[in-house]
Amino acid sequence: MKNIAKIWSMIFIGILLSLAFCGNGKQANMKEEQKLAKLEEFQTNKLEISSSAFTEGDTIPVKFTCDGSDVSPVLTWVAPPEGTKSLALICDDPDAPRGTWVHWVLFNIPPIVKSLSEAVEINKEDSLKGAVEGLTDFGNNSYGGPCPPRGPAHRYFFKIYALDKRLDLNATATKSDVEKAMKGHILAMGQLMGTYKR
Repeated sequence: MKNIAKIWSMIFIGILLSLAFCGNGKQANMKEEQKLAKLEEFQTNKLEISSSAFTEGDTIPVKFTCDGSDVSPVLTWVAPPEGTKSLALICDDPDAPRGTWVHWVLFNIPPIVKSLSEAVEINKEDSLKGAVEGLTDFGNNSYGGPCPPRGPAHRYFFKIYALDKRLDLNATATKSDVEKAMKGHILAMGQLMGTYKR
């Protein structure tokens, strides 16, 4: 009986050890995936984006916020790399009280487009034919300017992505949907950050 107990004890210890090693293996794999993701991000080409309305780190004029006309600012970027099939643009505020707030989702912008005019109306611009505005956290399919609660300034990031494909999404797509669809297809990216407080 004692021998049987010892055998079962050894089997139990072996199972525990194997589980521990498997767990460590999974953790190692997860860390490796994270490293690869960071490396892919590091290797991505930079796509310069700017605006005549404000410069990097400066205050976004009231005109482009909910306290003004609430229209989109002029945005300009350099020519995307060869092989670009579409561009995507996301504007969000990571300093919002309830987590990142999405102000604009725009994708399938033709690769020949290198700027968006002030107060742009996507459906009325011939050069933007095929471009789609996704859902923002305001619940609509258009630009929604900065509208933070009173307090410290919030940061607003206008992020541009050059993709090697068009995204098979429609106007119900959210920022999360676009980011998932873009994964592994980003040729270049860039961002412009402006601030605003009330």
